[in-house]
Amino acid sequence: MYVSLAGINHRTAPVEVREKAAIGADSLPAYLHLVRRNLQHGVILSTCNRTEVYATGSQAADLERACIDFLGKSMGLTESTAPYLYVMSDRVAMEHLLEVSCGLDSMVIGEYEVLGQVGQALAAAEKSGTLNLPLRHIFESAVSTGRRARNETGISRNPLSISSIAVNKALDIVNDIGRCKIVIIGAGEAGRLALRVAGSRGATDIAVASRTLERAVRITGSCGGRPIGPDMVSEELRNADIVITCATSPHPVLRHRQVSEAMNSRPQIPLIIIDIALPRNVDPEVGSIDNVHLYNIDDLSELADNHRQERESEVAAVKGIITEEIEILMKWWLAYSSRPVIKSLMARAEKIRASQYQNSLKKMASISEEDKMQVDLLTRSIVDKILRDPILYLKEGGGAERIEMIKHLFGLGDGKDL
Repeated sequence: MYVSLAGINHRTAPVEVREKAAIGADSLPAYLHLVRRNLQHGVILSTCNRTEVYATGSQAADLERACIDFLGKSMGLTESTAPYLYVMSDRVAMEHLLEVSCGLDSMVIGEYEVLGQVGQALAAAEKSGTLNLPLRHIFESAVSTGRRARNETGISRNPLSISSIAVNKALDIVNDIGRCKIVIIGAGEAGRLALRVAGSRGATDIAVASRTLERAVRITGSCGGRPIGPDMVSEELRNADIVITCATSPHPVLRHRQVSEAMNSRPQIPLIIIDIALPRNVDPEVGSIDNVHLYNIDDLSELADNHRQERESEVAAVKGIITEEIEILMKWWLAYSSRPVIKSLMARAEKIRASQYQNSLKKMASISEEDKMQVDLLTRSIVDKILRDPILYLKEGGGAERIEMIKHLFGLGDGKDL
């Protein structure tokens, strides 16, 4: 059994590439259906920083190729984007997922949201029927490791997020936070976080827009601000100082013409727009409008790097936890991976023993039933003793190399029939 992952993230690909592979919650079931058809067993993890597919299979090279093909063909990536992809296998892939779950692979180190996203990816795969025992165990280990890292270290103390960094960047630019007018487009978790941070910084005029007015009402009812429907966004742009966009949408929610018309009524007043959605919510051409300052999620990387330096002292402690947890996970993985080979080895040995035993009985017609039983027990004992060392050899460690060696030495093939 092998596990592979193929993916892109904020380290390997710019936002214009990542957004092509981004998968929203609404479309995730459809992509998992493709996983079931093309990979059989797999989990998709898609966040604003990454899109990754994890899968298991019996042939390492074929599995790796299948993951790459799935990410490319199913998600619209072309050969020109191939250099942005990364592929990992077995222990490296599992360790990477643990680092992701702990927030070490995020743009904002220690972010808490990614732990929930890993759990949601697991739940979605379970619901879609693409989850098998190995993937479930790997992802459950990642979730428990992420919780342990946050409970035992300060990696998520005073947690920041992309939403909070975006709001803080925008508010640091304006002169008077108390008189600042803010529009937040998106009523999901990112919008909720942005609303809370803006309120904590002293902003009082915050409008929240969503696809439906009801969603905006729910978030403002618990976090403050005033709800607006999608039809009111254009009017709000005429007076806004800051716009934060974080809506889940496959298409831009702010286009050049809409923003340009709003700016015609306030040409001397600057407008700061920070788009932290993936795919992007704002047409990049909006940035060419006079007095509009457009930032996307990648433009926040410098601030995220400063935050990373502040958390470096906690990284070593988290890595220590990951080292402990990956060893536990690998012991389980080795036992699970070697189980079919052990079963195949024992079945082959028993088949040979039984055949030889029956052939011998034909030559010993006068042997008593008690003696037959003794011979049967004797041959079984001999086989058990012969197999003891190969089985221990598999269980002690060594991974795929030892498994392949035993399969080759005993002519076990790929064990698919077991």
